[in-house]
Amino acid sequence: MVKRIIRSYRTSFSGLSREAWLLSLVVLINRCGYMAVPFMSMYITQSMHRSIADAGLVITLFGIGSVLGAMAGGFLTDKIGFRPVQIISLIISGLLFVLFGHVDDFNLLCALTVVLSFFVEAFKPANNSAIAAYSTRENMTRSYALNRLATNLGFGFGTSVGGILAAIDYHLLFWVDGAVYILAGLLILVLLPDAVKAVQEKPTNEEEPLALSPWRDIFFIRFIGLVTVYMMAFVVMFRLVPVYWKEEMHIGEATIGILIGMNGVVIALFEMVFIQFMTNKKADHWYIIAGVLATAVCFLNLLIPGIPALITGAFAVLLFTLGEMLTLPYITTIVMSRAAEQNRGKYSAAYQLSWAIAQVVGPASCGYIAATWGYNALWIALIFVCLSAATGFKLLFRRATLVNC
Repeated sequence: MVKRIIRSYRTSFSGLSREAWLLSLVVLINRCGYMAVPFMSMYITQSMHRSIADAGLVITLFGIGSVLGAMAGGFLTDKIGFRPVQIISLIISGLLFVLFGHVDDFNLLCALTVVLSFFVEAFKPANNSAIAAYSTRENMTRSYALNRLATNLGFGFGTSVGGILAAIDYHLLFWVDGAVYILAGLLILVLLPDAVKAVQEKPTNEEEPLALSPWRDIFFIRFIGLVTVYMMAFVVMFRLVPVYWKEEMHIGEATIGILIGMNGVVIALFEMVFIQFMTNKKADHWYIIAGVLATAVCFLNLLIPGIPALITGAFAVLLFTLGEMLTLPYITTIVMSRAAEQNRGKYSAAYQLSWAIAQVVGPASCGYIAATWGYNALWIALIFVCLSAATGFKLLFRRATLVNC
């Protein structure tokens, strides 16, 4: 039994390119330094002594910069290649993080927030394009799962260390974050010296048609619209659910931290094996629909009365994590599978744009529902959103199958 488990893990991590492993290493290091952003609102209120409204403004501006950065990052990736975009965005982000911790004027800080988030987000389309370039169609989902594994491990470590640094001095957050971002950029410069060639090579066949813009790809537009709807429910788990646990279920901060940490631990331990086990058993969209439904059940769980708070919280996290493992790797695979070599950046940017829009619209709209009608109304609304998204995905792929027949 033990040998069988070990063999499953070995198989899950085998067959991936050297470059995919190196890119995941860079993301791991990068996310270990992703500690300033989660504490940014607390920095504004606790260190700069500004109001919660000012903190909300900064977070909104960060979202606006993220939208612009995603679009520009994808465009530049297709123009100059994913390697220079990753290097430039990481190094400039690092320098801006250091500067951020030394700006005292609030208006200047607001302007700097937009610029900082622009470069932070510009990295992601380039990184997604790089993973696609170094993957085959057969192992692309596992390559993205490995990248997500690195992201979750790094984020878990970074936020833990960030809490310690914030308790000592908030300015340390920005210094450490800046140094780690610069280190990640230098690692790409050293470890992936030839990566740019993969993007800059032009097709030798002059009759090959031009790559389709993602905004002319009707299927993709509908798909990414549904992804955005789902993401608006997805982001609530880490933005508003912890507040509900604290205010309504009276769970302590330390326990909430453990509950949230369960998400990263489960993904780190099981996602790669999970995806390897599911390979070629069902079509990719089947897993996406199942994952969206699992997220709906997660919010349904929060409506059930009479269950101890800790059990409800743990079950919600496990259901949400199951949904995440089913949806995100396969969504990314479908997005990048629609792209050609010449427009991977634009497709990746459109995907990151859906994330950015969801992170701006989702918490704001859901926070309004919770404040106006209560948390139960919010969970019911999110269940409806998830069911609508799942139905939309089913109809979209059924139609695509009929058209291709």
